[in-house]
Amino acid sequence: MKRLLLTLLSAISLSACAQTSPPTTAAKPTQPAKAELPAAIAAAGTPEARARAAILAVNPQVQIDQVSASPLPGFQQVIVNGEVIYVSDDGKYLMQGSLYDVAAKKNLGEAVMAQLRTKLLTSIPASDRIVFAPAHPKYTVTVFTDVECAYCRKLHSEIADYNQQGIAVEYVAFPRMGLGSEDFRKMVAVWCSPDRKAALTDAKNDRPVPYRNCNNPVTMQYKLGQRMGLTGTPMILTSDGIQVGGYVPPAQLRQVLDKMAADGATPVASTATGSR
Repeated sequence: MKRLLLTLLSAISLSACAQTSPPTTAAKPTQPAKAELPAAIAAAGTPEARARAAILAVNPQVQIDQVSASPLPGFQQVIVNGEVIYVSDDGKYLMQGSLYDVAAKKNLGEAVMAQLRTKLLTSIPASDRIVFAPAHPKYTVTVFTDVECAYCRKLHSEIADYNQQGIAVEYVAFPRMGLGSEDFRKMVAVWCSPDRKAALTDAKNDRPVPYRNCNNPVTMQYKLGQRMGLTGTPMILTSDGIQVGGYVPPAQLRQVLDKMAADGATPVASTATGSR
C-alpha cells in the first residue's frame, strides 16, 4: 500500500532535499504560516475537479483513471496507478488505505477497482489472448501471466485440470521484469509465434522459443496490468474484474467461482473462442 504514496510524494521529497539547510543561529519562534491550496485546486469548480487537481499538484506524472464520489462523505475516490485513494472534496486532504463497509463486510476500494478492471478487460481483443478452454466452459477467467515465475508455471502445468473443472483460462502478458527485459523478449516471442499456445507451454518449460518480433500486444497488456493494480504474477480475474488470487488450485478455483455465482457475482464464460 505504500508504493503509491511514495510515488505521489516523490516530487515533494526531491524538492525538500534541494532546499538549503536552516540557519544554525537561534531564532525566535514564530507562528507557522497558514498553508494555502495551490491555485489550480482553489480554482477548480467541483469536488471531482479539485480531487484531480490535488493529485496532479502532488505529482503531475501519475495517471488518473477514475474520479467519482466516495461512499465516505466529504471525499472523492480516485484510482491512480492501480490503487484507490481518497481526496477530500475541498482538495486539502489525501488518504490512502482500505475503506471497509462493516455491515456489508466488503472492501469498497476493491469493489471500485473491480469496475475499472472490467472496463479494461473489455479493451483486450480475444485475438490478443492465449486461450486454453474446454468445449463448453462454465466459467472464464483472465490470467495475467509471466513465463518465468514459479507459480505461473505451476498453474500452467495444471491447465488441463482447470479445463476439466469447466474453467477456460485466457492468458494475457505481464513480463514481471519489465519492458525491454529478457523476460519481455521471451513473451514477445511467444505472442509472435505462429502457434502461441505451444510457444507459451515451451517457454514455461524452459524450452527455447525462436525470437520473433511483430505487431504484438505485450506492452499494452503489461501497462493494463499496472492500471489494474497488479503487483505480482499470476493474477486471476473473473469477467467481473474481481481478483480471486494468484495461484489457486483447479478444484479450489472451481469452488470459489461456484460460490461467487451462488452469491450473485456471476463470473460468466466469455465469448472468446480461441487464440493462435
